[in-house]
Amino acid sequence: MLESYVTPLLMSYVNKYIKNLKPSDLQLSLWGGDVVLSKLDLKLDVLEQELKLPFMFMSGHIHELRIHVPWTKLGSEPVVITINTMECILKLRDGAQDDHESGSSSTSRSISDSSKAVAKPRRLQQAAPSDPDLPPGYVQSLIRRVVNNVNIVVNNLILKYVEDDIVLSVNITSAECYTVDDMWERAFMDIAAPELVLRKVINFADCTVCLDKRNASGKIEFYQDPLLYKCSFRTRLHFTYDNLNSKIPSVIKIQTMVESLKLSVTDQQLPMFIRILELIIALYYGEIGGHKESEAEESSGNVMENAAGLPGMDVDMESPGQSSPDLYMQPGLTEEDNQGWVSWAWSFVPAIVGVEEEQGEDGVYQQREAGGSPSNPQQHTPKDPIVSIGFYCTKASVTFKLTETQSESSYYSPQKVKSREVLSLEQEGITIEVLMMGEPFFDCQIGFVGCRALCLKGIMGVRDFEENLNRREEDAVFFSCGESLSSKGMTYLTNSLFDYRSPENNGVRAEFILDATNHKESYTEIAGMQRFGAFYMDYLYTMENSSSKGSQDFSVVNMDEVVPPIQETSIKRLVVGPLDVRLHSSAVHRILKMLTCAMDHEYEPYCKPQPEVVEESRGPASPEEISGLEEFIPTRLTCLTLLQVSVTVSMAEFNLLHTLMSVIMGQKAVSGLIGMPAFQPVRPLPALQFQVERVNVEHSVPMYASELVGTVSGLIQPSDNLLHHCYAHLYLKVFGFQAGLTCQDSTGGFLPLIPIIPSFSTALYGKLIQKPSQW
Repeated sequence: MLESYVTPLLMSYVNKYIKNLKPSDLQLSLWGGDVVLSKLDLKLDVLEQELKLPFMFMSGHIHELRIHVPWTKLGSEPVVITINTMECILKLRDGAQDDHESGSSSTSRSISDSSKAVAKPRRLQQAAPSDPDLPPGYVQSLIRRVVNNVNIVVNNLILKYVEDDIVLSVNITSAECYTVDDMWERAFMDIAAPELVLRKVINFADCTVCLDKRNASGKIEFYQDPLLYKCSFRTRLHFTYDNLNSKIPSVIKIQTMVESLKLSVTDQQLPMFIRILELIIALYYGEIGGHKESEAEESSGNVMENAAGLPGMDVDMESPGQSSPDLYMQPGLTEEDNQGWVSWAWSFVPAIVGVEEEQGEDGVYQQREAGGSPSNPQQHTPKDPIVSIGFYCTKASVTFKLTETQSESSYYSPQKVKSREVLSLEQEGITIEVLMMGEPFFDCQIGFVGCRALCLKGIMGVRDFEENLNRREEDAVFFSCGESLSSKGMTYLTNSLFDYRSPENNGVRAEFILDATNHKESYTEIAGMQRFGAFYMDYLYTMENSSSKGSQDFSVVNMDEVVPPIQETSIKRLVVGPLDVRLHSSAVHRILKMLTCAMDHEYEPYCKPQPEVVEESRGPASPEEISGLEEFIPTRLTCLTLLQVSVTVSMAEFNLLHTLMSVIMGQKAVSGLIGMPAFQPVRPLPALQFQVERVNVEHSVPMYASELVGTVSGLIQPSDNLLHHCYAHLYLKVFGFQAGLTCQDSTGGFLPLIPIIPSFSTALYGKLIQKPSQW
């Protein structure tokens, strides 16, 4: 009896992702042993459709798949799925890099198909035929317990990404996902009242990340040092449900903890590493792999047409039909469309929860709607669970190395690469937290407790920090910010799943602030610096109905009704704590050397700047449209605060800048190293020091400048408010600035400052008109 239910359930999961799998291959005997499948090929098209990434799989293989079902103890022991050696190779989707520039039909077709898939993922799943013979209540409850306690073990996971001459590979020795109890210990659990909580843990052991360069034939001539070597970390997952019949959680928390993270970047890896970062940024802003302007009208129509009937669909509120005012939110709008990333990230929520848990979610939504009050700020849109994602690291370091090639004595012997550490950046108490609820609310917070940078060994033949010089560690530090973790404590883990004081670890349901006003009142600059100390960033994006501000209910989209105007806000706040920068010869040469290495590449940019095209006049705007613009114009606001800054510029102890500046200025580098005598530190060392108590920088820019300027420039007498928002504004306030002379003595300390410029405060303001060619 159980076999008739469990076997199709396992078959549905396995057959979805594995090619040419026959039902006979997965016949599970009631009293039999494990099922072992070898040499399996993955369905690459299904993976691409599920992930919806701008990447394509070149290959995907599983060496061995083992399924263990404890038939006689299904109610007390988990089903274990073990994957031994899984390897996947990815590359950037063909044409994705040219999507912003060219309009190939194949790329258009793939993007159009992808947009349709994004528009209705849950409808497709719900439209699938259901089993007419549902299992009885006991068996259905047992199957739910089985699914909630499935253990997944992956041994030797290999992921590779190739692009141009870049080969990025990730190798994880083992990863295991299992269910735990309230003490985060392995257990066989089920969702039960009153907590209505399911907890899981994923442990990753020995994660190694390599970044190498391949030649024209695709072969790696010599391997670089790993970026990350044998790093282990653990992830905790916490799902909270509204009731026992809920099919999807109302709150999803996924948080990762790393005790020690040691990154290593060589001079040859640095351009490739920056290239990877540029790829991530291009994906974030939709510059590659996203909708082109020529496709936006067609895709937006499909999205709006399907959104009205999708119970699980989150409408992209930055799309033309939903933004406010309609006047300047026209089809084809792509300028800094960061909500496209949120939409993509939100599509993973069903995958995290599980396909089976999505079925029947209509009924769950109706139950939750009946029991919740939309006017309560803590009550959220029923279809949108709250998703909290966190990353925490106790100590991290990034070491920059210079490499040199050494040949063996034999002509045919392979070349060897020897690396030398020259610079290290160390951080303590790192926190990255993301909170989102559908597309109307997105918040990201990043913080450091302490950070410092120091010189290591020698640079360009100058052995200024070799071990035999017996120089103090304080002399090597040229950048320090914040406090030490020992004095600050574990504040960076506050309210995380790794904090024993958090609500989830004490049987209490966590509360979240999901509106802009309360968020800004709670997460202030002072609160951020009290928690961290070195650096704090808060990025908040919200969408609110202007007719009922504070309510973010976008669940009902009726095409017969007029969509209320949407007010978008985007605020970035950055605070840097007590900062001490010492620019001496060793630090300056190392920083410039990193710049020259970063510029040593021939990569083409992912998105070339397009010439500005002046659109034809659309005619004068209506009074209603002008009134809507006068009421609210979305802007992007960035605020930067620097506290207690000290910058010391010392006299040069050695000078090799002529060999570095030529490369930075675009000229050829001087071949060979210049012989240098043994380094001797100069003491006393004169220095110029700048001090400032506080610096405030505020920058604002219209969110949709092209459409706004196109409208305002067509008015005969635009108001001062409309003209004000057609500019980018910059405010700079400096408090307690002073400069003076000092001297570093033999102990490494600095003598009292001799003022040259006495302490004073000042303020500056500037503005720059947007889209000048449209005026």
